[in-house]
Amino acid sequence: MVLNMKTKISIFSGDITQIKTDAIVNAANKTLLGGGGVDGAIHRVAGHGLLEECKTLGGCEIGEAKITKAYNLPAKHIIHTVGPYYAKASSGRPIFGVEDGREAELLALCYTNSLKLADEHNIKSIAFPCISTGVFHYPKDEAAKVAVSSVKKYFKENPQSKIEKVIFAALDELDYNIYTQMI
Repeated sequence: MVLNMKTKISIFSGDITQIKTDAIVNAANKTLLGGGGVDGAIHRVAGHGLLEECKTLGGCEIGEAKITKAYNLPAKHIIHTVGPYYAKASSGRPIFGVEDGREAELLALCYTNSLKLADEHNIKSIAFPCISTGVFHYPKDEAAKVAVSSVKKYFKENPQSKIEKVIFAALDELDYNIYTQMI
């Protein structure tokens, strides 16, 4: 684990569903009813109660965040956020879809809105997965830059925040190395 005390940020190498913290963040889809990747893993470990609670939330839009209990997870809460889909044409130029080229802005909102929700619920520690880097195809290095800068900006703009620790959970060595270089 790498820790930077100045910015309250650390990196965890491993499965986010195993982190004992006040909240973990779920990189969800708009339905909040489970899916693949980290979303599927969180739903599997949390159990059926999570699905039932998520059915009452009415989904979630890109960049927004909603909170539930964590059920069978070692965390106390799950904050669900929906990241943007990212794609580029072979020319390297973005393919604009529903995000209309606002991928970085929307990804930043995932982090900012999750942290705001954490503060509203007096959460002191929160763990984030690598949002949008799986089936939503966001380049890992670009997504990490957005993640780290969004968290640092949040603390700078919200010095009254009660959040004491932000953990970036890196499931693989590449993600771990990228985040290690950024904090």
